[in-house]
Amino acid sequence: MQPREKLSMMDKIIRELEDITNSQTSVLKKISQLEAENINLGDKFLEKKLPDIHEHIDTSLTETTALLDEYRDVHAKFIKDNKLDEPLPEE
Repeated sequence: MQPREKLSMMDKIIRELEDITNSQTSVLKKISQLEAENINLGDKFLEKKLPDIHEHIDTSLTETTALLDEYRDVHAKFIKDNKLDEPLPEE
């Protein structure tokens, strides 16, 4: 795979990781909303289960965010190492 093709694939992966992070953030907000609504409802079943789901999603979001940050560094190094930040030579 040529460096520019690889860079294009890396860009796509970054966009998808950002999408996953945004989706997980949305799910976490919804779980938090359910937890808040259950304060008034007082359902013991939800009170027991929702915090576990919240914790799992939060852990996943933390790991995905860390992966995205680290992969951005890999991406930047790849650009620098392959001099892809320089303009293409005119033919």
